[in-house]
Amino acid sequence: MKTPAEYLACPVFELTYPTGEAAESVPVVAYTDALQAVEAALADAEKYKYLLMRALRRAAPVQAYPPVPTVTLPVPETPVLPLYVPTEIAA
Repeated sequence: MKTPAEYLACPVFELTYPTGEAAESVPVVAYTDALQAVEAALADAEKYKYLLMRALRRAAPVQAYPPVPTVTLPVPETPVLPLYVPTEIAA
């Protein structure tokens, strides 16, 4: 896996005030460069996820699942009647 700095293949600047003194010790990169680095990192993450899931599927033991039971609905003792006449029900 790459480190975050390896995704940035661009110039990195230090943030300075207009007077020239260093504002903070935070590296600054262009927005497009940062966006390309994030897209590359996400693509690598998808690749690693795919490889991990494939390895897990291959290493997992084969499981025999029991058949799904069928559900029978109980029949009500009293009949259930609609509240409205079918002609009054909006389509």
